[in-house]
Amino acid sequence: MCSSSIEAEAILSKLATLDVINCKTDSEPTLLITADQVVVHEGLVREKPCCEEEARHFIKGYSMAAASTVGSVLVINLTTGKKSGGWDTAEIYFHQIPDEVIDSLINEGSVLYVAGGLMVEHPLISPLIDAIVGTLDSVMGLPKDLTNSLIKEVLQD
Repeated sequence: MCSSSIEAEAILSKLATLDVINCKTDSEPTLLITADQVVVHEGLVREKPCCEEEARHFIKGYSMAAASTVGSVLVINLTTGKKSGGWDTAEIYFHQIPDEVIDSLINEGSVLYVAGGLMVEHPLISPLIDAIVGTLDSVMGLPKDLTNSLIKEVLQD
């Protein structure tokens, strides 16, 4: 949960300089939700690929072994200061990913901006998924059930 906490602290710092946190004119609470995700493949943590070559290596490897996503979520009630965080995981199993698909994904470029170069929702990749253990929203970076439970937790008196 480290990186979502770091993001939250940076946002809180910026909000404090804008004096947004102290403007409590609403009767409704204000929530800050941050999330981050990494991909774990064969025991190695994969963030966003640094270059096309690394993206190619990442994506090609998903044909050989399952990838896991580990996502963290932190919810802060800015009105009360109450915080709650958690994490969720999912596993993705792929069929063989052809080189032509990998080339197309890299030429398109969007795989360079996501953890592990992993985009299960992409139309070139989704037909190549054998199975997902966990939820699609968790794989995509914001697990709904976890986020909803954290929101309820910070809203409790």
